[in-house]
Amino acid sequence: MAKRQHLVIDPLARLEGDVRADVFVEDGVVVDTKVEAVMFRGFEIILRGKDPLAGLIVTPRVCGICGGSHLYKACQAVDTAWHTEVPPNAWWIRNIAQASETLQSVPRWFYAIFAIDFTNKNYAKSSLYDEVVKRWAPFVGTSYKIGLETSAIPVKIYAMFGGQWPHSSFMVPGGVMCAPQLDHITRAYAFLERYRTEWLEKVWLGCSVERWLENKTWDDVMNWLEENESHRNSDCGLFIRFCLENGLDKYGAGVGNFLACGTYMHPEGYPQSTIEDRNSALISPSGVVYNGKYHVFDQMNIREDITHSYFEGSSLLHPWDGETIPLDPEEAKQKGKYSWAKSPRYLIDGQPVPLEAGPLARQVVCGYEEVKNVSKYADYDPLTRNIVEAIGPSVMVRVLARMHEAVKYYLWVKDWLSKVDFENDVFYKKPEELPEGKGYGGTEAARGALQDWIVIENGKIKNYQIVTPTAWNIGPRDGKGQMGPIEKAIVGSPIKNPEDPIEVAHVARSFDSCLVCTVHVYDRKKGKTLAKYKIGGYK
Repeated sequence: MAKRQHLVIDPLARLEGDVRADVFVEDGVVVDTKVEAVMFRGFEIILRGKDPLAGLIVTPRVCGICGGSHLYKACQAVDTAWHTEVPPNAWWIRNIAQASETLQSVPRWFYAIFAIDFTNKNYAKSSLYDEVVKRWAPFVGTSYKIGLETSAIPVKIYAMFGGQWPHSSFMVPGGVMCAPQLDHITRAYAFLERYRTEWLEKVWLGCSVERWLENKTWDDVMNWLEENESHRNSDCGLFIRFCLENGLDKYGAGVGNFLACGTYMHPEGYPQSTIEDRNSALISPSGVVYNGKYHVFDQMNIREDITHSYFEGSSLLHPWDGETIPLDPEEAKQKGKYSWAKSPRYLIDGQPVPLEAGPLARQVVCGYEEVKNVSKYADYDPLTRNIVEAIGPSVMVRVLARMHEAVKYYLWVKDWLSKVDFENDVFYKKPEELPEGKGYGGTEAARGALQDWIVIENGKIKNYQIVTPTAWNIGPRDGKGQMGPIEKAIVGSPIKNPEDPIEVAHVARSFDSCLVCTVHVYDRKKGKTLAKYKIGGYK
């Protein structure tokens, strides 16, 4: 009989709050896990009874690094409830700001959160270890320093239009509260070029963005890797080689099904803010991929399961009807509940299924030609879908999808800056503030699909529900016993050193977790602590 070890990882990492994981290992492989979100914040309760515009102030405070994404979808939720007309200039500015926030996230996340784990002593025998330490060691690594310095550049673009970052409130129903001048555009171009020349091409790619975008398949990427020393020795090349050498392409698959709510509106296709017309105006397309088949995204198919969440009941409700009635965790545990996170699910043929959100999800979705049938403005890019079909999803592939977006978003922001029209100098159109209505707002934050639902009665918020990408990914088992994506991704992971299970950290952080782990390992039968240590390279 295989010996079972129980690893208690507390906190696992910060995924919009502290997380604990119970990980069970047999014969060096994770066979079961439960992931618990241990923090209750109650933003949805705070918003009840408030003015509909309160969401623009409150929800950006949910997160200190993607507050712009929260503002974008909160504003859109009220836009759709009030059926506002948003001037084209305002949409371009909203898109520019939103994408700039994600551009800052990519290098900051890779160097400060993810790649430093490759300097862990578990990899000391790797042929690439010395080079990894040289580049990616925290604070002193050559690329680490460049990456973090570069990450500050895009938010300067955001702050020029939004007044500040984070926690800006410049997007409002009907447009944006700014009137940029030509010098704002030229300065934004200059910041973008610094991002490209100082990091994106010089350090990460080792080639032009145009050359990288010629890659359409996994074979193309492998050929690109061997094309010349500049590619091979770039940080992207080093990352791929390290992953292949150390098996990060073999675990962390997750549920293998994906959701993207889409983002970045093309104003030509969206003259009035309605829920029904949203899909057809998206540049970063929406969609659901289940069992390899593309489905048109419909927010009405979303449900929140609370069977194993620290909330009253075991309902499976659409967010407009959603309830947030917290329970005492100790009492809730007696009912089999184990997390503050809800479990978002999507109905496929009437059945709720778990879906992964995030860069991998949206890049798989945009690999289906059907997205062009939904929105003529949609980005079609087959690369990540091909990689998933060729070698399967994994820690490595999830990270590659995120890094790939830096190239695309750089080009998109550059294009959108050219579309701001100073002859038609309109950035806001005052809406009629309807006393009754339902609204939906969605965007793709760096972490994935981020969505708000608002119900307005008598000019006040009756109900407000926020479904974050972290909830999609880290939510507990649902009423059918189905694991969420992170739980599913951890199962099957190899644990080479149970006193330093860096593989669990890789999986968690590939979904964008944000904190060095403190891990306790103990013998379940004896209840004795075997070791206490940190994962991640910090002292």
